[in-house]
Amino acid sequence: MPGFLMRVERRPIDTRAGAVYRLSDVELASRLSFFLWRSIPDDELLDLAERGELNEAGNLAAQVRRMLADPRATRFMDDFVGQWLQVRNIFSQDPDGALFAGFNDSLRKAMVQETELFFRSQVLEDRPVQDLLRADYTFLNEQLARHYGVDDLYGSHFRRYAWEDDRRHGLLGQASLLTVTSYANRTSVVLRGKWVLETLLGAPPPPPPPNVPPLAENDRRAPTSLRERMEQHRSSPVCSSCHAKMDPLGFAMEHFDAIGRWRDRDGGAEIDATITWNGYTIDSQRAFREALLASGDEFTRAVSEKMMIYALGRGVDYYDAPTLRRIVRELGAEDYRWSSLVLAIAQSDQFQMRRAPNPADVTVDRE
Repeated sequence: MPGFLMRVERRPIDTRAGAVYRLSDVELASRLSFFLWRSIPDDELLDLAERGELNEAGNLAAQVRRMLADPRATRFMDDFVGQWLQVRNIFSQDPDGALFAGFNDSLRKAMVQETELFFRSQVLEDRPVQDLLRADYTFLNEQLARHYGVDDLYGSHFRRYAWEDDRRHGLLGQASLLTVTSYANRTSVVLRGKWVLETLLGAPPPPPPPNVPPLAENDRRAPTSLRERMEQHRSSPVCSSCHAKMDPLGFAMEHFDAIGRWRDRDGGAEIDATITWNGYTIDSQRAFREALLASGDEFTRAVSEKMMIYALGRGVDYYDAPTLRRIVRELGAEDYRWSSLVLAIAQSDQFQMRRAPNPADVTVDRE
């Protein structure tokens, strides 16, 4: 296949199959450009690489920061946030029109744009990674503002908006995430709890056992809250161990309905979103965010792992664990800034090296 049709990384002559070797500067420039711009290197990056100076002291860091500030980096930011946070799944969501009459395609797009603009601002302002959960602002247009109960904002264009209270600070108050972690007709503490464990804490629960009965719907003859029905559902010993980890995290978000609106009642019953998790009693959205961030470096490590997966185009394995631990340690010394995370990944052996293919691992289809 001609090299101009594909990204080519050629192994050095006499490199044996299965051996690990370092990429050339030109190949590194290509990897970096497709990571951050989803496109080919520009002249500045390529000239530096062709002179063999890309990996010299200070040059790689300067290029990473330059590339993140370039408008082309929004491709990476939007793509990463859609993949990591799963907000792209909202386009396959179809909330029940009878229950959620205000939901339409333009609101769906506005929800996604809010999250994309918010994430872009975090990276472009080089904020600490933890600000994803605690930032006191977002981006709204009039339609999304009305959805959130904000009345003093007009027009279809998005602008930065500072929250007057702390219920929606950070990602966890954004409708895109609250909608993709719900069913068409109701919220799901299981989906939301699983999403928090898997996406924010990097601790996915095991798959459910087979033949688990679905959660009974409220027949409205004896109105009960979702919390009461979930307690009945997880009374089975088969279900209790995993649900004990997931459900509290989902219940903490129960004040948000299936399309992200704030509510105080569910099924005729007052919502009780108070939980106990990891030794913390959580009775507000602020307390929930603080508890997630207080759980060691779990959140930072999860973000770092997802970013590495995105940069490498493969999953991480046991042999990547030491590098991830080192990256998290180094981030602490750099105030957990986004540019430091991207640079640490770009400097890692995983990003800068490649294993020569082993012919025995290649499968050839024969007729």
